[in-house]
Amino acid sequence: MPQSRYVHARRSKPQLEIHCVARRHIPSAPAACNSKSKATPENFVTGLNAHFADQPECLFPNPPIFPYETTDPVMTKQLNALVAAQLLTVAVERDIHASRYTTTDAGARVAPRFCYGNRNITTIDSFTPPTPTNGFPETQVTYHYTMQDVPVWAKSTEVLAAFPAMAQATSGNAADKATLAGTITGWQVPD
Repeated sequence: MPQSRYVHARRSKPQLEIHCVARRHIPSAPAACNSKSKATPENFVTGLNAHFADQPECLFPNPPIFPYETTDPVMTKQLNALVAAQLLTVAVERDIHASRYTTTDAGARVAPRFCYGNRNITTIDSFTPPTPTNGFPETQVTYHYTMQDVPVWAKSTEVLAAFPAMAQATSGNAADKATLAGTITGWQVPD
C-alpha cells in the first residue's frame, strides 16, 4: 500500500520514520505504519502459514464414501496402496471385476480424505508488485514448502508410488503459487 495513504504526503522520509516510531509507542494510535501490511517475503510467509495451518493436504479432496467399490485401474492402484499401509481392506468380486474397499480401525481415523499434513512455507521465491483488486492490494507469490506432521503411512513406498502429487509435496522440495491480499492485519489468501 502506498505510504501516502496512511501518512500525510508532504512528510519527508525522516519525518515519516519518526512518525512511525512515535505511533508504535502510543497504544491508541492507528496502525499507520503496520509492518504486517508491507509487501515483504516475511509477511507473505506468515500469511501463507496461517492459511495452511487450517488447510491440511489430503489424498482425496473429494473423498469416496466407504465402503467403496471401483473398477477403475488408477483408483484400484491407489486404494491398494492404502491396503498395503493397513488403512483399508479389500474384497475382490471377480465376476464383475470390481474391488470393494472398507476402512480398518486405523483407516477410520483418517478416512475418507486421508490427510497427510500441513504445508509449512520455507521461502518466497518471487512475487508480483501488489496491485489493487476488489479494494485490496493483491500479489501473486511463488514459494517453496515442506510438509509438517506427515504420518508414517504416508511415507511408505507403496503410498508414495500410488500418489505422485503427495510424493512431491512431501519431498522437502515442493513449490507452488498463491494469490495474497493485503489487509491492515497482514497478508491473507482471499476466499
